[in-house]
Amino acid sequence: MTKKKILVVEDETLVAMDIKNSLKLLGYMVPAVAVSGEEAVRKAEEIQPDLILMDIRLKGEIDGVTAARLIRTKWNIPVVYLTAYSDELTLERAKITQPFGYLLKPFEEEELRVTIEIALSRFQAEAKIRQALVREQELREQKSSFVSIVSHECRTPLSKVILATELLERYSKHLVKDKHRKYFEQIKGSIQDMRQLLDEILFIEKAEGNKLTFNPTPINLVEFCSDLIEQMQLTTGGSHRIIFTPQSNITDAYMDTQLLRYIFNNLLSNGIKYSPEGGTVEFQLTVEGNWAIFKITDSGIGIPEQELSQLFEPFQRASNVGDIPGTGLGLSIVKKSVEQHRGQILVDSQVGVGTLFTVRLPLSNHGSNIKSG
Repeated sequence: MTKKKILVVEDETLVAMDIKNSLKLLGYMVPAVAVSGEEAVRKAEEIQPDLILMDIRLKGEIDGVTAARLIRTKWNIPVVYLTAYSDELTLERAKITQPFGYLLKPFEEEELRVTIEIALSRFQAEAKIRQALVREQELREQKSSFVSIVSHECRTPLSKVILATELLERYSKHLVKDKHRKYFEQIKGSIQDMRQLLDEILFIEKAEGNKLTFNPTPINLVEFCSDLIEQMQLTTGGSHRIIFTPQSNITDAYMDTQLLRYIFNNLLSNGIKYSPEGGTVEFQLTVEGNWAIFKITDSGIGIPEQELSQLFEPFQRASNVGDIPGTGLGLSIVKKSVEQHRGQILVDSQVGVGTLFTVRLPLSNHGSNIKSG
């Protein structure tokens, strides 16, 4: 266990040395002794101690109370006051700085130890409360953002459904067959968009609640990827080409096919969505040891470097996507699906050049019906 660092601030040399020796005997580190308020502030910044024993009355331009206030404001380091005086005015000034204890000089070694341990324990407890409050605020903001995004994403397909329905209702008798088909296709496509959004939300909810089920089964990777690409090419209408290149004789694996579809449908769809019309998305499969390595490369808009670290968070989208539609849930689903396989995903991207996603999955995932967590 790492020893706690205690900064002693005391302008009486003999008292300071006595406190320092006592602290060392009690198992604490004393990296420095300061003799003035100004020096205490400098040492606090330099050492960043776990706790400061601060004499209230110090020589110099600032006393212990002022020094403690500066230190607490700048670095949030807990302070225990040392004082031979207990007058009301001094105590009232000291209270404002929210100290973590008082020691009236002279004091016993055991009293010193107990006061320090209580102060450190209280500070740790308060730090946990602060972290919990910050996390609660973050969750509140995420929830608000979630409601806003879902409302926005649902509004667009719902508007299309309403408009197409109204047109059919008003002009059904006068519309030619092609117009009928067009409006029905709009309704169908909008409903599919909403269903996909709901599916994605439910997936994220299960993943966050550690309720995802992992069901690996024997599969042939080359056959699986080839079938997946064939289905995707039908939906793209020939606007983009997906080139699949298997580079291994080992094709058998034990993986969850539903989660694999989540992974590669999302990555390949993104490669198509963010690439220029007529572009090519390359899909490569290699095997190294017990790892299947998939690489999806596009020549699209790319992702700003400073945004890569947040890319897999729910509802995060790159700032350069413009009016290209999307919920920001896809890559979060991809990452959670990869994690269910105990795999890894990496991204390398350059704005205006393209993006490479590398997915590493173990060929064998033993066991079935495994829940995340």
